[in-house]
Amino acid sequence: MKNYFFYTLTALLLTQGWAQEKRPTNADKKYQDFHYLDAAAAYEREVRKGDDTQVTLEKLGDAYYNNNDMAQAAQWYGQLFSKYERTISPAYIFKYILALKGVGNYALAKALMKAYEEQMKDQDFKVAHFQNNDEALDVLRNQQPQFVISHLSINTPYADFGPMFHGEKIVFASSRDSMNLHTRLYEWNEQPFLNLYEADTVELGSDLIEIRRFGNDINTKYHEAITTFNEDGTQLYFTRNNYTEKDLGRDGEGTNHLKMYHSRLEGAGWSPPAEVSFNSADYSVGQPALSPDGSKMYFVSDMPNGMGGPDLYVVSVREDGSFGEPKNLGANINTSGREMFPFVTEEKLYFASDGHLGLGGLDVFEVTISETLGIPSNLGPVLNGPADDFAYIVEETSNRGYFSSNRAGGDGDDDIYSFHRLERQCTQLVQGTVLRKANDNPVANATVALYTDDGETLSTGSTDAYGAFIFDTELDCISKYRIAVTKEGYEGVEADFTTSNEPGNTNEVSLIMTKALNELIVMENGVLKIKIDNIYFDLNKADIRPDAAQELDKIVEVLKEYPKMVIKIEAHTDSRGSDRYNEKLSDRRAKSTGAYITGQGISTNRIESAIGYGEKQLLNHCSNGVRCSNTEHDRNRRSEFIVVTLE
Repeated sequence: MKNYFFYTLTALLLTQGWAQEKRPTNADKKYQDFHYLDAAAAYEREVRKGDDTQVTLEKLGDAYYNNNDMAQAAQWYGQLFSKYERTISPAYIFKYILALKGVGNYALAKALMKAYEEQMKDQDFKVAHFQNNDEALDVLRNQQPQFVISHLSINTPYADFGPMFHGEKIVFASSRDSMNLHTRLYEWNEQPFLNLYEADTVELGSDLIEIRRFGNDINTKYHEAITTFNEDGTQLYFTRNNYTEKDLGRDGEGTNHLKMYHSRLEGAGWSPPAEVSFNSADYSVGQPALSPDGSKMYFVSDMPNGMGGPDLYVVSVREDGSFGEPKNLGANINTSGREMFPFVTEEKLYFASDGHLGLGGLDVFEVTISETLGIPSNLGPVLNGPADDFAYIVEETSNRGYFSSNRAGGDGDDDIYSFHRLERQCTQLVQGTVLRKANDNPVANATVALYTDDGETLSTGSTDAYGAFIFDTELDCISKYRIAVTKEGYEGVEADFTTSNEPGNTNEVSLIMTKALNELIVMENGVLKIKIDNIYFDLNKADIRPDAAQELDKIVEVLKEYPKMVIKIEAHTDSRGSDRYNEKLSDRRAKSTGAYITGQGISTNRIESAIGYGEKQLLNHCSNGVRCSNTEHDRNRRSEFIVVTLE
């Protein structure tokens, strides 16, 4: 029965228009009048007679989908998909995926999600099912359960859903037979219309007793459901058909939408309900949820300029009871699917959605309330499953409450369940790699330490030959930690990370180390120079030999590790040969050396100059005409890499 509230709120969300090539049939008329049981039977007769056009298969699937018969919906959407795959809209692929999950066929649902991921990127239809979530679905299905649930004895074969706290009582909606022999049936699903009931709690989160109608001044011959109360229980907001004492109100196309109403407790009864100021005859407004302090009202509407389906909105409630301007909760919360049934605590917003990734139809999600609402979290298996799970309410101190579901094993249609949310033992691990900045080579045998955010040492270890490390220490979820790495000859490095709320996750942390400056640079005669072994050239040549390239690669690594360092290159010869020849040869060698370095990806502006000085700057007495050994001459044959700028 809650489907009435789904689809009236959406003006038949995801259902295509009635621009058909054929003339409307009796089945079409029943469908347009929301008589889905009759419409489904009529469409099946048309298919048996040979009418398997795209629009007929769409409406046949929709008739079952709108009445929560996911087995039949999956069957007919499957035929639609098989025959008209190239022309069906994203909305029907989405509904086919939901129907498949609704009957537990996750394998085919995942395949469709993956197959249509790329195609849907440019579509206006935005739901998480088309955003690389086939693997995420497996993660969600395997998530550690955190709920113990119980079916309530008050449920009936009719619709029972939408519980709400009212002091020590629970108010809910039900289409249970009123014992009136002339009970009016709602032709959508041939059940009585919804009314509000209340029950006493034996204990919070347990069974309900003493069922009775709620507020004789509130219930009418049409639908009432989904309530919210202020803290002292004297102010009531609820959802009802757009109904006056005379008749149902309709928009220009003849659709009767939902409206939100307000009533005050006056003595033993409630005041005549009055509409809220942001109602409209042209779209639906309903499913209210007051914040604990009564300053904000969250609600559901399909008003124009939303995200594509029924969206969640918030509106301020002024002290005099008037309202501010309704505000859409935005793209983190709302999708092209359905976001409905909000419930608000001091810190959390809970709601049901089929647009976010879930396990079936509607799943329950939570998000922390802040100025900018983040990405909602699915409450996981047991609470959520293949069917619709929605209308979640909780007393967070005890973690007990109630929700609604049309899952298998109930009394029929929608039922109310109680739950106890367990304190989830959420732990994670951390692993990572340590690489050298200059060349991405692994740093082996580095000491790695794991700390809490306040500096307590949890564990230490070492990197292996591949620079990898892993800690077997279990980490708390949603907590901050720090990893520090040290090794002789390297600058120490630290990295902070925060664990997520996903039990069993292994965090990946990569750290980059740089060689310590004192390992790379020396001071000679007041000048900073990069340390490498001498480089050699063939006789009378300036070409870079392989052994010289190995040493020059060390210069490249230093420059990559310290990206602001600027150097100049100086090449020198011994005194053998003419002064002029030696100067030209050393200059060619300096410039060849600079060209090699820039050829390895170092910017030319980081080499201030590359100059050959020949025999002008000898380091010993071996000048022209002085007899010296080869070893003494070799001391003067050198290339120097002088640090001009370090930072």
